[in-house]
Amino acid sequence: MALDSAKIDLVQASFAKVAPIADQAAAIFYEKLFTISPEVQPLFNAPLDEQGRKLMATLAVVVNGLRDLEKILPVAGDLAVRHVGYGVKPEHYAPVGQALLETLDVGLGVDFTPDTRDAWTEAYTALSGAMIAAAYPENPSA
Repeated sequence: MALDSAKIDLVQASFAKVAPIADQAAAIFYEKLFTISPEVQPLFNAPLDEQGRKLMATLAVVVNGLRDLEKILPVAGDLAVRHVGYGVKPEHYAPVGQALLETLDVGLGVDFTPDTRDAWTEAYTALSGAMIAAAYPENPSA
């Protein structure tokens, strides 16, 4: 996984605009996710406000660490392995990515440019691929 510097800048700058509305962004994310993929809702046992804070904190760590992937990828892999125990499957990563993009679209409005969308898509695709590989090593096609 290697994002170019311009894409990292776009992801980091756009996330900085969403961070002040983190609670609202998390609520939008879960609303989008459960609309796109209602079958995942039972996987969330914690109250959604608590889960949302964890989501936004994790996103902040990942976004801020995009220039130091050697540190981020093992942490993301460990997170993915833990999520297997919660019932997360490889096919759940695509609707999460879609919900993330839709949340950013709502949260950023006109600032969610095509270039910003592309940067987030590339970052999420690479990160989710690494997470799936870590969590499901026996399933290389996942």
